[in-house]
Amino acid sequence: MERTEVLIVGAGPTGLVLALWLTRLGIRVRIIDRTAGPGTASRALGIQARTLELYRLLGVAEAVVAAGHRVPAVNVWTAGTRRARVAFAADPRNPTPYPFLLIYPQDAHERLLIDRLAAAGIRVERGTELIGFTQDRARVVATLRTAEGVPAQVATAYLAGCDGARSTVRETLGIGFPGGTYDRFFYVADLAADGPAIDGEIHLNLDGAADFLAVFPLAERGRARLVGTMRDDQAGRGERLTFDEIAVTALERLRIAPRTVNWFSTYRVHHRVADRFRDGRAFLLGDAGHIHSPAGGQGMNTGIGDAMNLGWKLAACLRGRADDALLDTYETERIGFARRLVATTDRVFTLATSETPLAQLGRTTLAPLLARLVAGSPALRRYLFRTIAQIALAYRHSALSAGRAGRVHGGDRLPWVPGADVDDPEWRVRVHGAAAPDLARWCGQQGLCLHVCAWSPEAERVGLARDALYLVRPDGYVALADGQASVSTLAAFQAQHGLTWGADD
Repeated sequence: MERTEVLIVGAGPTGLVLALWLTRLGIRVRIIDRTAGPGTASRALGIQARTLELYRLLGVAEAVVAAGHRVPAVNVWTAGTRRARVAFAADPRNPTPYPFLLIYPQDAHERLLIDRLAAAGIRVERGTELIGFTQDRARVVATLRTAEGVPAQVATAYLAGCDGARSTVRETLGIGFPGGTYDRFFYVADLAADGPAIDGEIHLNLDGAADFLAVFPLAERGRARLVGTMRDDQAGRGERLTFDEIAVTALERLRIAPRTVNWFSTYRVHHRVADRFRDGRAFLLGDAGHIHSPAGGQGMNTGIGDAMNLGWKLAACLRGRADDALLDTYETERIGFARRLVATTDRVFTLATSETPLAQLGRTTLAPLLARLVAGSPALRRYLFRTIAQIALAYRHSALSAGRAGRVHGGDRLPWVPGADVDDPEWRVRVHGAAAPDLARWCGQQGLCLHVCAWSPEAERVGLARDALYLVRPDGYVALADGQASVSTLAAFQAQHGLTWGADD
């Protein structure tokens, strides 16, 4: 029987990121996928700022940014007229090294991640399918069917289900997947075109008399992805409709003149969240655990966030650096966010696609007014950016979060301060100001990195407290915030969670 430490089922962005993260942390992985190759016609496009921050830990952020397209603004159209333009801009009170939305299609994204995995000595086992598995307190035994049709068994410490909405892992575990499917059909088209909406920015057509349409620019000049909905009178023909039949009204309203339609497809949208994300030694991530409308460009980013959250916890338990209870915090931290996200995107999607008179009034009248209000208010722009970019996502309710220092609570993302970054995927203590000798001595004894930064106006602006102690997790979230920088408080937190640091045993 073959053996590994983590078997990853599914090689979309979620599975690929988990494989890269675990490999970076020194964990042996296998990653399988039933398909013959990565997709070539993707729907996921946007990469949020928080995802790029996490990608710094994998060493891929700059390559992704270089290959993608930075979006300078979002425009709202109704009745063939541009009604509002909301610009992205760096804000010193909302700091991140990536103050923009990046457009980088999932198909290109997957190829980059696959290349990075290959450079690390890991290949995706294509045409290999999970048939079933059993588990006990010590391991998971998975039965696979290889590309040659040969059955094989793999013993693994943990199983990661990254295998999409029809997850074999989830179905084998018997975990419920409540929710529903929207009545409306979506379409997506990749094209080269001309027109005022092909200008490198995002454009949303919210006209109540036309199809909903979003135009997403790609890095290649004059090329864009169009995502829209079919009207109710078109849905009966579904996949038989052509691009010209579906998009004609919306294209006229945005004055888009296609030169070449590279590909076109239609699909249905679902909204579901699994009842659980963990069952013993098996876990659900990405679309296997939650699917929702494309509103806000959150789906792929949320799956990547799942992978970055779970990966370091699996590594800690496999290396004997934490108790098994640490793995329970994966579900606690991620399932609540998934449920809120599905509920929020459901409301936005319903408003954007409903053909009721009230919804049409909201789109044509209220939405442009709100967009102009946001465009003129730095505070509203900051709030909107932090929410969509997932920078505001916090785990304050987690058992792994404690304390407060300044405006920063345990469970918050460690605020970004220029020049103070450490792209080291390990536990560390951060102090802005001065660290007491006993803290430095204790960290040295424990093998825990102590990172001391000079106090600065930037640190004060983002809510950090001078001389406070911030115990930072490998994924960049604060586990413990202590304004007194007390060694006894830090030691008690370590003991409570069974944490150890330093060299591997």
